[in-house]
Amino acid sequence: MTEASIKISREPSVQYLLRLGDTCLIHAQRTAEWCGHAPLPEEDIALSNMALDLVGQARAVLTRAGQLEAELGGAAHDEDQLAFLREERDFRNLTLAELPRGDFAMTMLRNFALATFFKLLWTKLERSSDAELAGIAGKALKEARYHQEHSGDWVVRLGDGTAESAARMKAALDSLWPYFAEIFESDAIDDEAAASGLGPRWAELAADWRTEFADVLGAAGLQLPADRPFRSTGKSGRHSEHLGYILAEMQHLQRAFPGGVW
Repeated sequence: MTEASIKISREPSVQYLLRLGDTCLIHAQRTAEWCGHAPLPEEDIALSNMALDLVGQARAVLTRAGQLEAELGGAAHDEDQLAFLREERDFRNLTLAELPRGDFAMTMLRNFALATFFKLLWTKLERSSDAELAGIAGKALKEARYHQEHSGDWVVRLGDGTAESAARMKAALDSLWPYFAEIFESDAIDDEAAASGLGPRWAELAADWRTEFADVLGAAGLQLPADRPFRSTGKSGRHSEHLGYILAEMQHLQRAFPGGVW
């Protein structure tokens, strides 16, 4: 027997929270892949702890999304149902979060890009009209600041290091850069969140993100690449081929043993 998938609310406020919670969740899955494989024991511990931070953020946001769904007249789904019983097309994470782990340079650059974004977003969400979300943001902001500092130090260390490490960081930047633009694409969901006070349009964070990102790249001896017309579309449920593999692994136990608990 396989557990049936759930249907999720299309209410803009719920979708707004799913974009955030899903990005934290899938980013956590990728970060956790370094457990036992990091180049230094200290990094093995650090990356595992950061993955746990992201899981905690995902749990809190998905729980609130499920509560909000019920408050708006939809079905009441808990965090486990939202994580384990949705189809790929119903996930709203950034495509950037689901891309393959890559090497250590790739991971640190992606971590820095997302941590910088999360720090800016959590700061805004501390003033959300939704008291529950504002409370979540207050705790998550402290974690995002540490994640940004940690990964930013590594971006500089690798970019301004040996010829090999600099080449790897340059390759990571060239590979990931096209996916950053999706973070700041606005649509009706952002408009509704901004109008209700739930949260900002993600596009409002673009200028500050670019400034902070460019400052660290400069210290690493790197430059911002030219913008490209390509746009990934994970936020709207159209994902790369990589998300399906993550979900197949992540959801296997719940799908194979419906209702199982520890």
